[in-house]
Amino acid sequence: MNSAENELAALKKAARASAFAARRIAYEASTDAAAGVLSEVLAGYRGACVAGYWPINTEIDPRPAMSEAAAHCKVCLPVIEAAGKPLTFREWVPDAPMIEGPFKAMVPEQGETLIPEVVIVPLVAFDAAGGRLGYGGGFYDRTLELLRAARPTLAIGFAFSAQQQTALPLEPTDQPLNMIVTEQGVITP
Repeated sequence: MNSAENELAALKKAARASAFAARRIAYEASTDAAAGVLSEVLAGYRGACVAGYWPINTEIDPRPAMSEAAAHCKVCLPVIEAAGKPLTFREWVPDAPMIEGPFKAMVPEQGETLIPEVVIVPLVAFDAAGGRLGYGGGFYDRTLELLRAARPTLAIGFAFSAQQQTALPLEPTDQPLNMIVTEQGVITP
């Protein structure tokens, strides 16, 4: 790595550490209010295939909104096939049998492979301009780039408001969010 890459990596590491600490505090004080806000947003996209995610650790929980959306459209969950590859998405229904996938995220044991039009994106930190800092594997960036090359795809960041940072250290390959949903409302860049 050159010095610019080293500096960017250090900035990302510091931003992640700060955001993880803020997220833990928000998680411990959380209610289902944010899932209600997410449900209201998803109601505007009924009929579109929606990709959610199964929360791990202190991630905000989209499952109540996903369950509600499943009554009106197909819902799927991301599946990590291999490092460096885009995600695939497997259909999910409430009470589906689940198995543990990589990083301890649960995935449907079986189901049709779907291509979502709306992707609810987990994150470590976000900014008001739609920047997103993830865990560093690039899975969502690769996936959103691929999906968006084929057709318009809406990326909704879902997070606690405490995860917002003023500005994030981003790279040209980082895919922007179209909106961010928190327990306090919707932020549209």
